[in-house]
Amino acid sequence: MLKLYPFLFEPNLHTIVWGGKRLRPYKGLEASDEPIGESWEVSAVPSSTSIIRNGEFAGKDLNSVICQAPARILGGKVARKYGGALPLLVKFIDAEKDLSIQVHPNDEMARREHGKFGKSEIWYIIDAKPGSHLYAGFKEEITPEEYKLRVKDGTIVDVLAKHTVKAGDVFYLPAGRVHAICGGILLAEVQQSSDVTYRIFDYNRLGMDGKPRELHTELASQALDFKVEDEYRTQYSDVAGRANRIIDSPYFSVRVTEMTTVFHRNLIKYDSFIISMCIKGDCRIRMRTTGDEILLREGNSTLIPASIADYDVIPLTGKTRILDAYIDNKDRSLGSQITRFLHITSK
Repeated sequence: MLKLYPFLFEPNLHTIVWGGKRLRPYKGLEASDEPIGESWEVSAVPSSTSIIRNGEFAGKDLNSVICQAPARILGGKVARKYGGALPLLVKFIDAEKDLSIQVHPNDEMARREHGKFGKSEIWYIIDAKPGSHLYAGFKEEITPEEYKLRVKDGTIVDVLAKHTVKAGDVFYLPAGRVHAICGGILLAEVQQSSDVTYRIFDYNRLGMDGKPRELHTELASQALDFKVEDEYRTQYSDVAGRANRIIDSPYFSVRVTEMTTVFHRNLIKYDSFIISMCIKGDCRIRMRTTGDEILLREGNSTLIPASIADYDVIPLTGKTRILDAYIDNKDRSLGSQITRFLHITSK
């Protein structure tokens, strides 16, 4: 039987026309003048799969290792539901310039058009320069016909909801919601494992190859949800020393924890892998089941296999802030609740 441990990964940086220069220093890497827009922290997307850099599996791609023990790494229910594939992709994103106005398809459309997962995602703002903003959702109702006219004449941003942001703000973007990250923002993104994006409008900008970037106006019109919401920003409690619930969605659950002392996390009950992104500070993660320990530095991430997801997070630099993403498969049946109650009361 394979001995499992928390996986760390080689840098997986993406040069993009709107990218900035913060990601390399944030991750403890040598600075460069390349416009790095994204760091794919934990990825099973075939075009850019993560490479493990520690332990027995160092040098191997994540997908090949998962294939050796899918239920123990992903969790039994996750492995069965997703055919042994990692269903999440997590990134750090540095936008020096505005990203394109875009939308993602839901699972049904993505399967029909591309044979892939759809793409719902969540943004956690790590840092934002004063006055930075993003777009999420429509601020007024428009028709599909008006949408196409506004894309053509470049006025689509006039009907989008604009949000000034600061560190700690969160936005959930279900498939179908129009959105764009704008310049000055560094964020963490948790999303379904998909690289399908429909670019609606890109300010007539040229790509890294000097050519106009492709737009997907017609596909986007099919994917868009034109409904106007009262609030697009996600509200949550942020209490130190507690795993604060950001969201529980059909696709992922996200928690954020800031700690100054040892923090115990026993997540075996979720029957899921855990992806931990170190947002602030350095820490050690020590597994209670195996005794293995890793150093997780600020700006880096780890995947903890489901079968050993009982561990301590040990801050090393004062305050440490961790963002956890996983699939919630916790058994909430009456029988399970009674069993847990009897276990607790018998101690």
